[in-house]
Amino acid sequence: MSAASPRALFFDLDGTLVDSAPDLVAAVESLCAELGAPPPDAQAVRRVVSAGGRAMLRQGLPGADDAMIDQWLPRFLDIYSVAMTVHTRLYEGMDEVLDRLESRGVAWGIVTNKPGWLARPMLAQMQFHRGAAALVTGDCLPVRKPDPAPVLFACEQAGIDPASAVMIGDDLRDVLAGRAAGARTVAAAWGYLDGGDPHAWGADLVVDRPLDLLSAFGLA
Repeated sequence: MSAASPRALFFDLDGTLVDSAPDLVAAVESLCAELGAPPPDAQAVRRVVSAGGRAMLRQGLPGADDAMIDQWLPRFLDIYSVAMTVHTRLYEGMDEVLDRLESRGVAWGIVTNKPGWLARPMLAQMQFHRGAAALVTGDCLPVRKPDPAPVLFACEQAGIDPASAVMIGDDLRDVLAGRAAGARTVAAAWGYLDGGDPHAWGADLVVDRPLDLLSAFGLA
């Protein structure tokens, strides 16, 4: 492996490893229908998927205050939980990336703010958890990204030093968490981005396609 090659790549889940927006948008649409609200702007909801359920509901139910969002969030998650993988898929090229990492002895894992009661069943339904050296969900620790603790915990699970790791994500909080943990960081420009410019996040690298990760780290 080249000097630039890491010992582990850690991926954010929604918007980085998998395109889960179609099923999340569908859950927002179903909730709006239940509440008698107008159909949401699907693209607006999609843009904030990586920011979490409350952000999606704020986009889908404009004008709702925080108390309303908190009231409706459990129902939204219930709707989503029974149809998480109808349309959710790995991003194009990600299968090849993971195969190459495993064949080269580079660990990979997932660091997500998605709660474990959603993330683990989703991954199991996708038959996708088999090779992960680390899985850190939003309820594993008292803090979540952008705090560095989840990235440090993933490094601990994988048995590597943070300086040998790369944190990859489509949201500023992924870059902040990785950088604070002492890992290299990649902004995933193929993801949802929350309406932001990934070039402005201070990541070590901005990558347009999953397959570009291989050449970026000497793994092609």
